[in-house]
Amino acid sequence: MQLESDEHPGKSLPGADELLGHMHSLRKLVVKPPNGFIKYPYCIPGGFYQQQWDWDGFFIACHLAARTPPRPEYLKYWTLNFLSAALPDGEMSACVRPEGPTPGHSSLRMKPFLAQGAELGASLSNDYAWIGERYAELVRIATRREATHYISSLGLFVWDDAMQSGADNNPAVGNGPESTMCIAACDVNSFQYREYLALAALAAQLGHLNDHGLFIEKAAALKNAMNTLLWDSESESYWNLHVGTKTWRKRVSYSNFVPLWAGLTSPDRAQAMIHRYLWTEKHMLTPFGLRSLSRIDPEYNNINMIIPYSNWQGPVWPIANYFYFVGLIRYWFGNEARELVLRLIQLYLRDIKFCGSLHENYDAETGQPLAPSAAQSKNGQEGGFVGWNLLLQDMIEMLDGRPNLLELSQGD
Repeated sequence: MQLESDEHPGKSLPGADELLGHMHSLRKLVVKPPNGFIKYPYCIPGGFYQQQWDWDGFFIACHLAARTPPRPEYLKYWTLNFLSAALPDGEMSACVRPEGPTPGHSSLRMKPFLAQGAELGASLSNDYAWIGERYAELVRIATRREATHYISSLGLFVWDDAMQSGADNNPAVGNGPESTMCIAACDVNSFQYREYLALAALAAQLGHLNDHGLFIEKAAALKNAMNTLLWDSESESYWNLHVGTKTWRKRVSYSNFVPLWAGLTSPDRAQAMIHRYLWTEKHMLTPFGLRSLSRIDPEYNNINMIIPYSNWQGPVWPIANYFYFVGLIRYWFGNEARELVLRLIQLYLRDIKFCGSLHENYDAETGQPLAPSAAQSKNGQEGGFVGWNLLLQDMIEMLDGRPNLLELSQGD
C-alpha cells in the first residue's frame, strides 16, 4: 500500500537520508484494512501486534498525517473505531481487536487521547462535519475519567497502576491493588490537559461556545493543580503523587518529563529539569538516546521482557524519546535535540542492518534491540516492531523547521 512519496529532509544529519529510505518501506506495515469489528482502516504497531491500540495508533496516525501527501484520515479512522467500541457507560478499552474491544482488567482502559485524535483529524483535514453528530458522545467519553479517576480534593487525575499508564512497570507509578497504588501522575494529567484543549477547540469549531469556555477553564485549573502539587522546587522536578499518603514518588522516570512535551511548565522550570536530570549521563542520557528511568534508580535494569509487562525501567523507548525531543525543542535546547536525533538515527540503522526492521525498545547500555526478541525479529516484518518509532522522521523534519502538528491551542 503506497502511503506517500516522501522527500527526504534532514540531509545534513549523517545517516538521515538512508534511514528515511528504510522508513518509507517499513511504513507500509502499520496500516490494516477494515477487519471484523474494526470498520475503518486502522494503524497498528506492525510486526508484533495486529490490534488497534490507543496511544500506539494515535501517534502512528499523527505520523501519517505529516507525510507527503498528508494522510490525516487515519486520525479520523482511529477515532471512529474507538467510538464504535465505547460501552454504554462511556468506558472504553485501550485495545480494539477484529473480534471486538478487549475486555477485562481496568488496566486496559483507554488513555486520554480520544479528543486529541478527533480534533487533529478534523483540523488537519479541515473537515469537522463527521464530528458534529458525534460531538456529545465524544465529550461524554473524553470526560468519563472525571467520574472514575479524578480526585476532586487535589484537582488531579490518577492512574490505578503502571499497567494502565502504558509504561507497564514504571516505578514512578507502581503496580498493586488499586486502593493502595492510586497515583496522581504527571503523564495522565498532561494527557488529560491536552484532552481539554482539544475539546475546547472542537467546541469552538462546532459553535458550542459555552462548552469552549468550560473546557478552557478545566484545562487552566488542571495546569495550576499540576504546577502547585506535582512540582518540587527543591528537587527541581515534577514528581508523581501517591494519593493515599500525599507523598511524592521521587523516581526520575520518563513520566516526569511529559509536562514538558505538553507545554505545561515555565521555561525556568523546564530548563532546570533538563539540565539536572534529562541531559546528563548520571540519569537519562546514553550514547543511544535517553533512558526511560534514571541510571541510579534502584530498579534500573535493561531486562528484555514483554510478558507480563514491557520494561520501562531503563531501556530506550522511541515514544519516550519523542516526548523528550519536543520538550528540548520547546524550551530552547536545539543543539541537544539535534544530538538526540543523531544518536537515534545510528541506533535505528544498526537495528535495520541486524534484522531488517525496528524494535519497541533498546538496551540503554549497549544499544542492542530488546522486545520483541531477537529470535522474533530475525524474520524482519514478521517479528519486528514498526510503530511510534516512525516518529523519528517527524523529529528530523522538525529540526528542519516543520511545525509540530500535535500542537494544540492553549486557549490564552
